[in-house]
Amino acid sequence: MAAFSPEAPPVSSTAPWLFIVGLGEDGRAGLSPAASAALDGAGLVVGGRRHLELAAPLAAETLAWPSPLSDAYPTILARRGRPTCVLATGDPFHYGVGAELARLVPAEEIAAFPHASAFSLAASRLGWPLAEVACLTLHGRALERVIPYLQPGARLLVLSWDGTTPEKLAGLLTERGFPRTRLTVLEAMGGPRERRRTALAAGFAERGIDPLNTVAVEVVAEPDARVIPLSAGLDDAWFESDGQLTKAEIRAVTLAALRPRAGQLLWDVGAGSGSIGIEWSLRHPANRAVAVEARDERAARIRRNARTLGVPDLAVVVGRAPAVLAGLTAPDAAFIGGGVSDPALVAAVLEALPAGGRLVANAVTLESEAVLLRLHAERGGTLRRLSVARAEPVGGLTGWRPAMPVTQWALTKP
Repeated sequence: MAAFSPEAPPVSSTAPWLFIVGLGEDGRAGLSPAASAALDGAGLVVGGRRHLELAAPLAAETLAWPSPLSDAYPTILARRGRPTCVLATGDPFHYGVGAELARLVPAEEIAAFPHASAFSLAASRLGWPLAEVACLTLHGRALERVIPYLQPGARLLVLSWDGTTPEKLAGLLTERGFPRTRLTVLEAMGGPRERRRTALAAGFAERGIDPLNTVAVEVVAEPDARVIPLSAGLDDAWFESDGQLTKAEIRAVTLAALRPRAGQLLWDVGAGSGSIGIEWSLRHPANRAVAVEARDERAARIRRNARTLGVPDLAVVVGRAPAVLAGLTAPDAAFIGGGVSDPALVAAVLEALPAGGRLVANAVTLESEAVLLRLHAERGGTLRRLSVARAEPVGGLTGWRPAMPVTQWALTKP
């Protein structure tokens, strides 16, 4: 079947017909009278096989979610105006299918009946104030997404992908210098199979964990733990590199010049080691970046750096700009770290940026600097030269070793 392409939901012209019902492990017993009425009044009930079993008996026609779930969306939408019920785990709008369906169906045509989410249940079991806890999911997502949240003293609630997730998470914590972090695995909460187990990350050896589990993490960092700082300018040694790396001090200034905002998309063109795109993504969980790199070995290195530093969703496009930029989603901001001497590249990036979009370009060669000087004269913006020196040994003494100066041009597109 062809991939389903969601579009903006149509303007509402009918009363609610799509009922989204959140289920707990107690099945029907945990439903409110209104949720039960919505379930029993539907002509079609859609859900995972576990959901359909928990909701039994069902008189209506049933549809188990296919893979991918989106293959079922045309069937659901074809029933517009006729009572249809979709079953979900817990709160359908907290990492659930509710948010996906709301992109296809007007909110006025949806009646939702959320159950307590796994986060709420876990917090209530542990006595944790939910507003002070980071809630995230590893269900269908890379394990490394947890890395930016590993701050000393932090509390996390993590939805697992399956029964192996807690052990994998414990291994990641131990490897990164958090061996004394306490993990509490809460399994099948709210039902007869509910169980809780606690262990430290180092030596975690729990087996037979229910696939439906949530992990509570109490972060304890050793002095040498690799904690991702909240400021820009990560230590250069944290990046695998062949020398094509925007150094920490210049990187921090470059991120400031890019002025990232939550949810924005960055093009990192001529990405080298991927440091700018990675740090852009670290500024906010909703930020996205595309690293454009012409060389295969560097592209592979960017992917490794992104995973190691906790942004495994960073996209890497291999090819030579500007040709490879065609067809990419238009960015909110762009950084050109290589190839700035090609006027066609700068023109293509500026064309792709929306009004108010931000472009920052760095140059270290005289030829590239000349291009930036000309662009500044023609288009305006700001121009500055950045020079950094680091103290290094000189024989038995210490002296300043200057790095190559960097000329930086920044522009907000009119």
